[in-house]
Amino acid sequence: MPKPKKTSAKKRAAAKGVTLLVGTRKGAWFFHSDAARKTWKMDGPHFLGQVVNHLVHDPRSGTLLMAAKTGHLGPTIFRSTDKGKTWKEAAAPPAFPAVTDGQGRAVSHTFWLTPGHASEPGVWWAGTSPPGLFVSTDDGVSWASVPGFNEHEMYLKWCPPDGGTPDGALLNQILIDPRDAKHMYIATSTGGVFESKDRARSWRPLNKNVEANFNPDPYPEFGQDAHYIALASTNPDRLWQQNHCGIYRLDRPGEKWERIGNAMPKTVGDIGFTILDHPRDENTAWVFPMDGTDVWPRTSPEGKPAVYRTRDAGKTWERQDKGFPKKQGWFTVKRQAFCRDAMKATGLYLGTTGGEVWASTNEGGRFTQIARHLPEIYSVVAVERV
Repeated sequence: MPKPKKTSAKKRAAAKGVTLLVGTRKGAWFFHSDAARKTWKMDGPHFLGQVVNHLVHDPRSGTLLMAAKTGHLGPTIFRSTDKGKTWKEAAAPPAFPAVTDGQGRAVSHTFWLTPGHASEPGVWWAGTSPPGLFVSTDDGVSWASVPGFNEHEMYLKWCPPDGGTPDGALLNQILIDPRDAKHMYIATSTGGVFESKDRARSWRPLNKNVEANFNPDPYPEFGQDAHYIALASTNPDRLWQQNHCGIYRLDRPGEKWERIGNAMPKTVGDIGFTILDHPRDENTAWVFPMDGTDVWPRTSPEGKPAVYRTRDAGKTWERQDKGFPKKQGWFTVKRQAFCRDAMKATGLYLGTTGGEVWASTNEGGRFTQIARHLPEIYSVVAVERV
């Protein structure tokens, strides 16, 4: 009798399909695909009525963490170690240290969650509003304030209490260099991008040539609104940025960002919330533009939604709109609501302010609506099927 053929771990993973972790203004949903990513099974709502800013899976342990704001209980973190079947609240969610004069900061909500470096199992990082950096070393059960940023002598200048987005000032992203756990980047809505080379003990601004046209000095050392940053998976020395004032690229050890959004069509512009890297090509990235003119309507330009892709590091951009409404599509996607998977044909996924989830399984060649009538979507994260 012939021996059964062995299946590689990579092929087994591909056969599982994808799970989308969707956080909304009124709860969380899971969407599980088949292996071909053609059919999707909805699971939810979970925590109906609660604001879910971010729902993230740790590939190291399988733990799921949810950043939620639970009405009368306030902001907290929920944990699941059984693929979302049951949840338990963190024993000590992110909170700024108490002060005696009553003038301390209070966390409004946790906005961003990310697992720590591969060499540090059990470590998670979180970003909050008002801007704060927090760390957990016990897989999300308890959290500690990171004084290197939260107590920095420049904190009030980097994060002024009257600055930020309509939903409050944010520390909206944390990136860790996969080659070095000590090398970190954060993005904020009040100070721009910051870099640490000593595992968050000290920070410095990294904003050269990034415009802040709402400031008296349009190119300050800090004060930018960095909507989103991404490391190129195959070249962590390349950073992409979608800023309040354009699309940028930075190649380290360089210090000066290049505004690659100038190559976007003038009628569309280069304003948006998110930029995605390609899992295997450092020259490819995607953005989802929004109308940032005049009163900032924050909708698809002219009501014609589309993704734009560059395959030459930002020299040129191509429009990808097959499947989207050709007109009267007045939505956009928020900071965490546009993501990708790492499949051979990269899947792109986005959740809209109108409660729709769209998916492309051919790198943006065509989009299909896989859900609608959800609450306003705050985040979409794609992981190997859980």
